[in-house]
Amino acid sequence: MQPYRDPALPVEERVADLLERMTLQEKAGLMFHTMLAMNADGAPVEEPGAQPGGATTTEMVRGRLMSHFNLLGGAGPRQMALWHNRLQEMAAGTRLGIPVTVSTDPRHAFTDNPGTAMLAGAFSRWPEATGLAAIGDADLVRRYADVVRREYLAVGIRVALHPQIDLATEPRWSRISGTFGADAGLTSRLVTAYLEGMRGPGPGAEAVACMVKHFPGGGPQKDGEDPHFAYGKEQVYPGGNFDYHLEPFRAAVAAGATQIMPYYGVPVGTPYEEVGFGFNKQIITGLLREELGFDGIVCTDWQLLNDTRIGPHRMEAKAWGVEHLTPAERALKAIEAGADQFGGEACPELIVELVRAGLVSEERIDASVRRLLREKFRLGLFEHRFVDPDRAEEIVGSAESRALGESAQRRSLTVLTGDGVLPLRGRPRLYAEGVDPAVVAEYAEPAADPAGADVALLRLPTPHEPRTGGFFETFFRAGSLAFDDGRLKEILAVLEAVPTVVAIRLERPAVVPEIAARAAALVGEYGADDRAVLDVVFGRAAPGGRLPFELPRSMEAVRNSRPDVPGDTADPLFPLGHGLDVPG
Repeated sequence: MQPYRDPALPVEERVADLLERMTLQEKAGLMFHTMLAMNADGAPVEEPGAQPGGATTTEMVRGRLMSHFNLLGGAGPRQMALWHNRLQEMAAGTRLGIPVTVSTDPRHAFTDNPGTAMLAGAFSRWPEATGLAAIGDADLVRRYADVVRREYLAVGIRVALHPQIDLATEPRWSRISGTFGADAGLTSRLVTAYLEGMRGPGPGAEAVACMVKHFPGGGPQKDGEDPHFAYGKEQVYPGGNFDYHLEPFRAAVAAGATQIMPYYGVPVGTPYEEVGFGFNKQIITGLLREELGFDGIVCTDWQLLNDTRIGPHRMEAKAWGVEHLTPAERALKAIEAGADQFGGEACPELIVELVRAGLVSEERIDASVRRLLREKFRLGLFEHRFVDPDRAEEIVGSAESRALGESAQRRSLTVLTGDGVLPLRGRPRLYAEGVDPAVVAEYAEPAADPAGADVALLRLPTPHEPRTGGFFETFFRAGSLAFDDGRLKEILAVLEAVPTVVAIRLERPAVVPEIAARAAALVGEYGADDRAVLDVVFGRAAPGGRLPFELPRSMEAVRNSRPDVPGDTADPLFPLGHGLDVPG
């Protein structure tokens, strides 16, 4: 038996043996971690051009010798398990048989954005991370992560591209729903519990590694715009609060995080070079590796090197600050900065070219490959590369896991106003908008209009300004936090016609002073189904949420606040931590 295949040997011996056997091309393939789709029946995608980047699955695994893939989309648990096993069979047929590591963005909640998170589908469904923060219970977060770990393991997912421990200090930022809110102390406690839950009984075949993101803390984005797009690349610190955003990452490193992802943003007005964090040596090597002592995998955020296409849609490389460099020069700068792996890219030939041209040493490549191999061995992938489709069907979305998620949805709801109004009693005539009529009928007598109702319930989405710059951009809820005048007038007309409970989705803070003043009760939610909301409204469950960020009183206050400082808007409508206790 080749030593690297012997599970009795220490990990470092196995890594050294396998590294010595690898060609430069095999090493380069390990340094790329791109999206991979699957067919609904569990078959790999083999049609040219049918998935991001255009290459077939076989070409990436056997041609480019890649073995890290971010699953885009999915299907039922059996189909996902079958797809995973077929992918592993394909990898087992390569010269060294290095197993594939499958990763995923979050897929246990309500967000549907192909660039950040996916709907839960067959998986148990929980509130977004902001909802877990609203509950603020580290034990619950640990249990949540344990459920996620077991469901991921069942279908072969071994790396979570989460948690996202950025701080929600700029109210307009579109990525807030994936965070634990604005409080660095709370986020630090919750990320520690999260990593413990994902680790499970201990490192090995039962663990799921976490790629913690986005170092050194996304969130303080100029004007709240996101650096997925060129107009949002500037990350600013007018309050001098850089270290505050770093606190959760210090906690994650101390808690044993093994993978970290830098963000796209360019630090402006700091001592650091004004290039994207994935290219920034002062940030990756100086701050993360030398100051924080992190020696795990640094994987760049997706698509820093090449422009790409998703179907007919062209997406510009997010090479902020180094747009003038070629893809090979960008790769070199990221490697020199300290990155080990390129997310969302599938061009290992660039690494081969850089080494052969004498621009980077093979010893430097070996340092990254050693970290990547170490993780595969630590996760037990060489011994446990296949999963059981029958077990996948039993574990994913089990009744127990679903019940836990549904309970968390109810606990996370945050009653902002309405003490003495909630809960509603009896079976009133209820006019509802944004709620399934069949669900309404389980709690009340449906009314066709406000005039015929005793009470109304409005479920409102997060206010935002729709963007039309391209397919990908439309998924990001950005811009104003207030409803436009026309929609606000429609909402207020209902509130004036009948006592109304308003349940508003808080993917990010909302500016709703008029609604708060006129609603009989105002409830914030962070991902909850209709029954969860109605259970709280009618007293079948007790809410326990507290705001994980403040709700500003006006857009003027938002524009005048400092994006790196939590709770910085003047005279907020509701402060961080606000929430009322109402009986269940």
